[in-house]
Amino acid sequence: MTTTDLPPLPPGVAELLRAVDAPPRLVAHLALVHEVAGEIVGFCARAGLAFDHEAVLYGAATHDIGKTVHPEELSAPGSLHEPAGYALLLARGVPEHLARFARGHASWDGPGVTVESLLVSLADKAWKNKRVPDLEDLVVERLATAGGQERWEAFLALDDLLARIGEDAPRRLAVQAAHPVRTG
Repeated sequence: MTTTDLPPLPPGVAELLRAVDAPPRLVAHLALVHEVAGEIVGFCARAGLAFDHEAVLYGAATHDIGKTVHPEELSAPGSLHEPAGYALLLARGVPEHLARFARGHASWDGPGVTVESLLVSLADKAWKNKRVPDLEDLVVERLATAGGQERWEAFLALDDLLARIGEDAPRRLAVQAAHPVRTG
């Protein structure tokens, strides 16, 4: 399987990933998270949530780009890639409102967290069927408010979406695993 077999990335992102010599496994991960983000974006838009769709999709497609600077975090836990990714994107001319997802995709409980940040974080978890109740609760609250629904109604709808996304996680994990961690 090659990177051409992956879901498409937003305009300019594939070129950016080539320019920073992103390893195939990272490109696969970003493409798969972006694919899931597309499903989440569509669902949230239909639910009446107002947000910057393109920012969420760009953020999902670049959130781990700092792993090109810290490749050890491709196969081991770590958070050094977050500020490194943010700095890398800014240095490449990416506007701050898009680069910020690289820095903040692993934290969603601080002050001023935007709905866009929540959705990028949700996509980064949901792609592999990881459920994070605290994160999902924050998204449910935004959905319920936006749609004028009871919280439980928004919860059930989001839960159904995440269950459907989760059913395809084994395929996505296999696709990512088919790509080497290192180039060359």
